[in-house]
Formats: sequence, C-alpha cells, structure tokens
Amino acid sequence: MAVVRTSNVDLKVNGDGAYAYVAQPDDNAKHPGVVLIQEWWGIEPHIRDLAQKLAAEGFVVAVPDLFHGKIVTEPDEAQKMVMMIAGNIDKAAREIIGALETVKAMPNVEPKKLGLIGFCVGGLMTFVVASRYPDLGAVVPFYPGGYDPKPEDVAKVNAPVLAFYGRRDESIPMEQVDKIEKMYKAAGKDYTAKVYDAGHAFINPDHGMGNEQAAAEAWPLAVNFLKEKLK
Repeated sequence: MAVVRTSNVDLKVNGDGAYAYVAQPDDNAKHPGVVLIQEWWGIEPHIRDLAQKLAAEGFVVAVPDLFHGKIVTEPDEAQKMVMMIAGNIDKAAREIIGALETVKAMPNVEPKKLGLIGFCVGGLMTFVVASRYPDLGAVVPFYPGGYDPKPEDVAKVNAPVLAFYGRRDESIPMEQVDKIEKMYKAAGKDYTAKVYDAGHAFINPDHGMGNEQAAAEAWPLAVNFLKEKLK
C-alpha cells in the first residue's frame, strides 16, 4: 500500500471558510488529479477513507468541504444541509471548481485534465460542475439524486461519464436513469451507466444501504475508469 499524505488547503473562493481536504501519494512523482465531492453527511470518515483509497491508487485527491467543517449524523439535519446547497448551487459549484483549480495548479499533478467523482448530492454536483468546467478528463457520479438535465446542460458535458445507480434506490427512479442515458446518447456523449441491485449509497457501509457485492464491483470500475481516462 502506498504511503498517503493528507492536509487541508484553503480555497480562494466565496470568502473565508472554504477549504479542501487533500490526500496524495507521499512521493515526488507526477500523479493525475481528482476532486471528490461529499455525500450529504459532510466530510465524514467514509469520504476521507475514499479519498485516501484513491490516493493509494496514485491520485492527488481534493475534497472540498461544502459544509465548512460541519458533519451531520441525522437524516433530517442532512436534508437541511442539502437544501442549503440546492438553494445556492452556484456557490457550491464555485467551491468545487476552486478545488479543481487548486489541484490543477499543483506541480505534482499531471495531466492537467482532471477527474471528478461524487456521491449522492455530490453525484448531482459532479454533473452540474461537469457542464461548467472544461478541463475534465473523467466524470464519475454515484447515485446522483435530483439530477434532471436539460439538453443544453448535457451539451456542455464533454468528458467521458461513468455513472453508478442502485435499482432499489427510491430517490432515483429507473425511469430517470433511463432518461438521462438517452439524453446523453442522443447528444453523442461518451456515457455509460452501471445499475446494481442495490439501494442508495451502496458504497457507504456506515450510512444508507451499503451493499458489499455492489461496492466490490463498482469501486474498482470507478478507479480503473479514472486511471484509463486521466493518462
């Protein structure tokens, strides 16, 4: 297992308080860069663990803290935080783009086409930012609830997309999964959807509907997709 170094870095966006948790290989080599977007709980141990797993696979990973230090544990509280993001998506997008720009500027990050991966509300924001930020080489949304794009949104996404869904996820009907795929295919985009017999947040063993079998297949696929596209 590679040695991983972690730190916090300030993001020069939206005034004071915006920062990202960074995990990266502890070496002097060049590595591809990835921004990982949290679930609705905040930057809890599960999210930090995913960032460190990606770093151990050879990525420089930044996780912008959209809750600015707050971690929630109850669904009602998490819902309120998500509504805060939904009420000001532009602010959240600026912080994610700030994290992307921070990673891109790191001297040990190469290539400068970056990866973007997100979970739950972070999956939604992955799609949102992918339509606003041109320097992406791979986009990986996991169970992106609430994503209902217009054709003009899809037209702006130019990086390859690998999206993950759970068939038993009550927050994302299969009709919506099919609709999104058809829109991307009709627009000629590089889009692949993987659907598992699982519920929401199936990679998270602590929250949601963790599913070991689905997680064991989906996570390596996501890592390999990032490795393949960020060369």
